[in-house]
Amino acid sequence: MEHIRTPKVENVRLIDRVTPRKSTAGTLYLSSTHSIFVENTEARKETWVLHSLISSIERPLTNPSGSPLIIRCKNFQVYHFLIPQERDCLDVQASLTRLSRPERYTELSCFSYHPNVNKDEREEAWSFIDLRAEYGRMGIPSNLWYLTPANSEYRVCDTYPSDLYVPKSATPSIIVGSAKFRSRGRFPVLSYYHRDNGASICRSSQPLSGFSARSTEDEQMIQAIMKSNPASELMYVVDTRPKLNAMANRAAGKGYENEDHYTNIKLQFIGIENIHVMRNSQQKIVDMGEFRLPSMGDFLWGLENSGWLKHIKAVLDAGVFIAKAVGEEGISVLVHCSDGWDRTAQACSVASVLLDPYYRTLKGFMILIEKDWISFGHKFSHRYAHLEGDPKEVSPVIDQFLECVWHLMEQFPCAFEFNERFLLQLHMHVHSCQYGNFLGNCQKERRDLRLRERTHSVWPVLWEQRAEFLNPLYRDDHSQTQGALRPVTTPYCFKFWKSMYNRAERAAALVARQSAAECLSAVREETQQLEEELTTHQERIAMLTGKSVEAAVKMMSRASDWTPRRAPPASDRAGEGVAESPQDYFPCVDSAPERERKTPPASLPLVSALGAGEPDDLSACSDLESGVADLSSRSSSGGDDKDPDLYEAAYATA
Repeated sequence: MEHIRTPKVENVRLIDRVTPRKSTAGTLYLSSTHSIFVENTEARKETWVLHSLISSIERPLTNPSGSPLIIRCKNFQVYHFLIPQERDCLDVQASLTRLSRPERYTELSCFSYHPNVNKDEREEAWSFIDLRAEYGRMGIPSNLWYLTPANSEYRVCDTYPSDLYVPKSATPSIIVGSAKFRSRGRFPVLSYYHRDNGASICRSSQPLSGFSARSTEDEQMIQAIMKSNPASELMYVVDTRPKLNAMANRAAGKGYENEDHYTNIKLQFIGIENIHVMRNSQQKIVDMGEFRLPSMGDFLWGLENSGWLKHIKAVLDAGVFIAKAVGEEGISVLVHCSDGWDRTAQACSVASVLLDPYYRTLKGFMILIEKDWISFGHKFSHRYAHLEGDPKEVSPVIDQFLECVWHLMEQFPCAFEFNERFLLQLHMHVHSCQYGNFLGNCQKERRDLRLRERTHSVWPVLWEQRAEFLNPLYRDDHSQTQGALRPVTTPYCFKFWKSMYNRAERAAALVARQSAAECLSAVREETQQLEEELTTHQERIAMLTGKSVEAAVKMMSRASDWTPRRAPPASDRAGEGVAESPQDYFPCVDSAPERERKTPPASLPLVSALGAGEPDDLSACSDLESGVADLSSRSSSGGDDKDPDLYEAAYATA
């Protein structure tokens, strides 16, 4: 609180980003963790901005209307305030600049966030994800792999987790020798095991090979990984960097594996650019949002000039190559980049999503993030600027992974249990620091911070909210749900993710949704509301007529002479597991000819009036380009304000 120069500013206006001439008057409050804008309306609507989500604060030139202040957030929301007095604007800017750039971990919001849970519940929440159980689910054979105690207390590599699986023949001396020959001590370890053919995905950092150096222990470690897959005498080493970058690192004593020194390996370069290129590329995407009504040419030129989709394609191509090698060829793969915590995490996790249907479920995806990103030491605090530090360390690494998953969801809409909303929520939590999961750069650092005792885990919270994140197209028996995915990665398959980058804070309902699953989710929510309203009506009719609810249902059926048509069981449809008609997803849709349909009497007001929802509702599904109605903005009343005599008269007439 000592960093807040002014805790309250009145007569502030929040400018609409879509319609700049439109604004809302209110009061701006500053707390230690949030800025809160309260509208001067009867509804007193509140807009909360988490300080740890703020990316930058700009103060354009003062004009006769007041002093403007623009707040840009890491999840690409933008808030434009107009403050009457320039002095107040300067105070707010100085306060937010300091509050949004904490110098110590204890200043982050997760250390002051205290939901109503006790100590036991907090510990149970942190145990929601069990990585040992996940390795057990993979079916790792104990005669080929084992859980090594070599990195207990992080003795060999302080950025790796303490639990690591290595080949059975990898002795402690081989592990230590290999670690000494790898950048940051990140020696090859198991990331994913394919139980059907015994192939594996391992990960590491680059070798310290220089122009001619070699390590017998590292060569033995690679040989041990290859022999842990008895069905193959070959092994891929995938270097996710461009070859020129890898060759340049040789001058610094690093580099890549020499195929003459390692037996039966095949080196493959993928060509994913470094964190600096990615940071600049995404910034160009963000800058495109500053254009006011850009022409089609300007938009396409800006998208091409950013190179962003080219980078997304490179990451997805890396995952496709690894998944094909492991799943189709049955060949084990070792993946690395420079230090093994950015591009390596992207490639391994994309390949795992392609190979394993479990990682396409809601909890499976959480486990994948925990395993390949959090546990294996992705530098969350540096990459997403959780603390004040070197801006050159910031880069949208996990943003690209989430976008790759979104592109897969677009190609395979029935393969994922979760929807786009879940990816956006994950992206927000990575940057917000409201929970302790994405804090710190490695497992050891999180242990030293005692995050399990001092903060809360986000995974149980997301699991409790899973009804909001479920994909209505997902079915266990669908062909896309089973086995590996084989996406097409030709350039025309990649497109701009509007829901991520076009997130105007006051016009979320106007953002055109690209995903059909979002529209279907809105329809499902609407259906649930109508069913709840129908149940309320049935109970009231039973109360008014003195009959049971079952009798009231029969009365309504006779009165309307209308019964929704149900879809046949999945086993009776042509093409087991494949959607053949709208009834596969909406059992209540009647496909009978119009002349054969029977509708409820017009006098029976079963559905209440539909009102407009909040514009910033996450379930908004307006698609202005395709003409799809904003179904999610409708709200159903419970029927308490209806006249009971109206229902009694309606049924008496029927």
